[in-house]
Amino acid sequence: MYWTLELATKLEDAPWPATKEELIDFAVRSGAPLEVIENLKEIEDEGDVYESIEDIWPDYPSNEDFFFNEEEY
Repeated sequence: MYWTLELATKLEDAPWPATKEELIDFAVRSGAPLEVIENLKEIEDEGDVYESIEDIWPDYPSNEDFFFNEEEY
């Protein structure tokens, strides 16, 4: 399983919180690339409910990663 920013953004409008099956259904209905669906199918879960893409891909960049804080420099 591999995620890229481009693939992960296909799930931004998903109906969070969602189960693995709901995310796969959303990806199919929204026309997401096959890689997104394959990545979701590879998730090993036991009926877990995911709150956001960060639960699936912990390295997903947050807004803090994109904002420049002048006070730090």
